[in-house]
Amino acid sequence: MVTGYKAARNRSVTRSQKQVNQPIAAVRAPVEHALAHLKNWRVLTKLRFDPRWATALVRALLVLTHREVAR
Repeated sequence: MVTGYKAARNRSVTRSQKQVNQPIAAVRAPVEHALAHLKNWRVLTKLRFDPRWATALVRALLVLTHREVAR
């Protein structure tokens, strides 16, 4: 897992650390958005079945969500 730099209470993030954080944030943002959109689907709150079927369901929901967001 790759994590970015975080500012401390008494120290801010340097310019070079911000440059390192940018590509990490660029990869992370779409994933965070997809998870946020998936939470809108109520079916996921009752997900208590075979993990393979759950994976197929989540993939299908991601496709639907991506199509709706892309409009």
